[in-house]
Amino acid sequence: MAKNIFIARHGLTQWNLEGKVQGQADIPLLEGGIKQAYALAEKIKTEQIPISKILTSPLQRAKKTAQIVSELNNIEVFDEPALTEWCFGKFEGIPHPKEFHEAKKQFANSYESGESLLKLSQRVYNLLDRIKNEETDNILLVTHGGVAKVIHSYFFDMTNEEFSSFFLENCEIREYEF
Repeated sequence: MAKNIFIARHGLTQWNLEGKVQGQADIPLLEGGIKQAYALAEKIKTEQIPISKILTSPLQRAKKTAQIVSELNNIEVFDEPALTEWCFGKFEGIPHPKEFHEAKKQFANSYESGESLLKLSQRVYNLLDRIKNEETDNILLVTHGGVAKVIHSYFFDMTNEEFSSFFLENCEIREYEF
């Protein structure tokens, strides 16, 4: 049975700088995001964080971050579609409107062609349940802000406001224990 998981958000993108909702748009890392990924990889190495494998979202901003961590730490990396960012439908590609923050509190809202929080939570919780029962210890999940919220909610009770306000910085790493 897995004991701990670590999660890290991808490095910086142009849309992060512009304050745009990324969702499932496949945005590349900026040079600054690549530097953040190298800093994350170095932190894992110098702090000797014992990671046995890496699962990553297949979106290029997360995948590149995971590959950098993998290369510097000699850890095998695998694509995991369940870690793909929340599809925010009509909000993707536009600057974060106040309406977006409020919409994230509505669990069944699919943002006109997007994905509801209920559906996102189902795929992420199913992945976490599967990992919990694996023999492998200490897996790093490289993912996105929306998925990070759901992962956090798996381990901690949160109000709607706490959930919608939860934020993981680019290349921030957190540890959770099953």
